[in-house]
Amino acid sequence: MKILVAVKRVIDYNVKIRVQPDHSDVDLTNVKMAMNPFCEIAVEEAVRLKERGVATEIVAVSIGPTTAQEQLRTALALGADRAIHIVSDKRIESLAVAKLLAKVVEDEQPGLVIVGKQAIDTDNNQTGQMLAALTGLPQGTSTSEVIIQDDKARVTREVDGGLQTIELVLPAIITTDLRLNEPRYAKLPDIMKAKKKPLDTTTPEEMGIDVTTKLKLIGVAPPAERAGGIKVSSVDELIDKLKNEAKVL
Repeated sequence: MKILVAVKRVIDYNVKIRVQPDHSDVDLTNVKMAMNPFCEIAVEEAVRLKERGVATEIVAVSIGPTTAQEQLRTALALGADRAIHIVSDKRIESLAVAKLLAKVVEDEQPGLVIVGKQAIDTDNNQTGQMLAALTGLPQGTSTSEVIIQDDKARVTREVDGGLQTIELVLPAIITTDLRLNEPRYAKLPDIMKAKKKPLDTTTPEEMGIDVTTKLKLIGVAPPAERAGGIKVSSVDELIDKLKNEAKVL
């Protein structure tokens, strides 16, 4: 079985985000970039399925600027067999990403598609669901466990109030939650081997997909700074402040 894994280039989660002075966007000057954490989980799950003999090939795909090849090489170092890079310098929204991935699914015919449930930059949580709608494939979102058996995927999902287990007929699409697995680190020999693995490039224009954005970014602002905490000397003072200052009682 072939597994297709989507990978996104985002700001490293350890980096403190800076906003441009005119509040038009996030400042990316000299900012460390990395693979989206949920995409790391997707790659790890694909590799584990291959190690268990469920999958025979893992194909990583990313959409973004030329520099996104760095994240694809990371996916190759972690265990992907080959990569596809859809090169674009435009801001591509979730629907356009889903359309591009749907075209890749049509061409590659994978038995399973694994994507992160959301990216930590836009936080939309939309692409996996849109991809399922465009391809007509069954979907399991926010998965915390995946078991492949007899051309079916048994998926455990985290829902409000507990867990839900569903069965998907393959081919199918799943989106990964944080509790699905613990991603591994790439070893130096694997990083060197990844440089020789095939990485094909294309563009949305060559694929015949219009990625013109339908959304307009109005502005970006940092979160408001929180005021420092205070100590109170008694329960009566605490109740007084909650009632008269915070007005929550």
